[in-house]
Amino acid sequence: MTAIAETRKFEAEVAQVLHLVTHSLYSHKEIFLRELISNASDACDKLRFESIGKPELLAGDAELHIDVSWDADQRTVTVRDNGVGMSREEIVANLGTIASSGTRRFLEAMSAEQKGDARLIGQFGVGFYSAFVVADKVTVLSRRAGVPAGEGVKWESDGKGEYSLEQVELPERGTAIVLHLKADEDTFLKRWELRSLITRYSDHVAFPIRMPEEKDGKPSETWETVNAASALWTKSKSELSDEEYQSFYKSLGHDFNDALAWTHNRVEGNQSYITLLYLPSQPPFELMMGGRDERKGLKLYIKRVFIMDAAEALLPNYLRFVRGVVDADDLPLNVSREILQHNRQLERIKAACVKRVLDLIEKLAKDEPEKFHTFYQAFGNTLKEGIAEDQANRERIAKLLRFASTKGEGSARNVALDDYIGRMPVSQDTIWYITADSHAAAAGSPQLEAFKAKDIEVLLMSDRIDEWMLGSLNEYAGKKLRNVAKGELPLDEEAKKQQEEASKAAEPLLNKLKELLGDRVGDVKVSARLTDSPSCLALSDYEMAPHLARLLREAGHDMPSSKPTLEINPQHALLKRVEAESDAGKAKDLANLLLEQAEIAAGAPLPDPAAFVQRLNRVLLG
Repeated sequence: MTAIAETRKFEAEVAQVLHLVTHSLYSHKEIFLRELISNASDACDKLRFESIGKPELLAGDAELHIDVSWDADQRTVTVRDNGVGMSREEIVANLGTIASSGTRRFLEAMSAEQKGDARLIGQFGVGFYSAFVVADKVTVLSRRAGVPAGEGVKWESDGKGEYSLEQVELPERGTAIVLHLKADEDTFLKRWELRSLITRYSDHVAFPIRMPEEKDGKPSETWETVNAASALWTKSKSELSDEEYQSFYKSLGHDFNDALAWTHNRVEGNQSYITLLYLPSQPPFELMMGGRDERKGLKLYIKRVFIMDAAEALLPNYLRFVRGVVDADDLPLNVSREILQHNRQLERIKAACVKRVLDLIEKLAKDEPEKFHTFYQAFGNTLKEGIAEDQANRERIAKLLRFASTKGEGSARNVALDDYIGRMPVSQDTIWYITADSHAAAAGSPQLEAFKAKDIEVLLMSDRIDEWMLGSLNEYAGKKLRNVAKGELPLDEEAKKQQEEASKAAEPLLNKLKELLGDRVGDVKVSARLTDSPSCLALSDYEMAPHLARLLREAGHDMPSSKPTLEINPQHALLKRVEAESDAGKAKDLANLLLEQAEIAAGAPLPDPAAFVQRLNRVLLG
């Protein structure tokens, strides 16, 4: 009985992916071959893993390999593997729908480009669809390992919204993908071109990639292995060139750019394992767009057998940008043999991976400042998460952080905590900083005035993560870290006496302002921070910075309401005017403007912007 082909529509997001891939991706068309070979390698890896418990799946065909062939007459390129194969349900799930949570971000990223960026392909699990960049029809023939020959599946589509499914007889397990090339893609019908692409992108795939030898311009019956077909990480460092390391990174990370740096280590003893870890030169798209929720991690092998594509347990979250491979002699798996059990072996490997990565970053900071600057621009904020997450390495991570400073070069984040300490006077025991929602707001904050007057350096922090991070970084190298806008400033005896005298002299003004502002403020005080500005907000030691509280409210978080403390400079002309103003209405307007300008400078939202504008207009008009 002949099976009848069934026609189905693509899921809506697949149709969008196909449209963007076929209409936007003009550069790097050859990406398709890398992605199809990568998928074939994964299929071979999965079969090798499954066959540990079910050796019969190999069924007399234990030599796993990938074949790439071409037919100039039929205008086809075929990528075939004898890996795990797919059932009908798996083909529908893998090729007709996209379950990846990153798909929508992929679509957004592609749509944002004038021309699609080929670096996106593969990073969101949509690598198969790159076939439609060069093909106007794709045929997939697949049979799952362990099922009868009569249960093969044929999938076919022109990428325009529909695909067909048909049950067919396939004598061999695995998957063959046949690309029917577009009229202007003749270059991929040449053996030398296909082979050069394999060498460039897939040379270190750990399975033999075979091509037919050429005879009289046509494929012959003789097959030749055209890649290195070895696990690169198992070789010693002395055997490998930088070009080989970079080539492997690009195939591993779906990246066209070179890696910034890497570390390759072999540990032998009671627990033996190999690590090859890379720092990318720029953030992978899934890190920038998916953040902490996207799947990340290292490729995990046990005795060269592929176990997991994203072994998150081998690196902490704040190092999720690292790409690489861990190959262990033994690690315990749970009953399903898919998820690692947490145990001391795993923790030791994780600790070693963290140490290697931090060693590598420290080496860049010391020996290659330009590369370190590139790294920090890309991953500095992600690294800061480690201050809260990794107590054991907090000091090492803090040593790597860089900030702008009142004694730095403008907004450049190039001042280390050690640099700051090195410039501190002997009498100073505190690292001072300020947080704001922009560098300009931090650099122009009135809270800095007293520090500038005393020539005390202040770190200017304007990244959104800084305020959160500093909740876990209270001390570095024995020095306390303090926000210039929080708590009481430490004053010597003479300064304390002057402060007390100024507060006593300004008591009538303070009482007048408290009465005028009512429940808009918790308190009004004479400031030790101000020399030029009329007013500023002061926070308690444990109060959240206004700009961060605003951001959290905008993100939908419930934030406790608090009444600010207004600090004033009684010597300022505006305060003199408030003090002398006998008209109650005008005095109230001036008092509220003093509070509101302090709120604006601190990044706090104005409770009533329209009232602020009307009040400002009344004061300007006299």
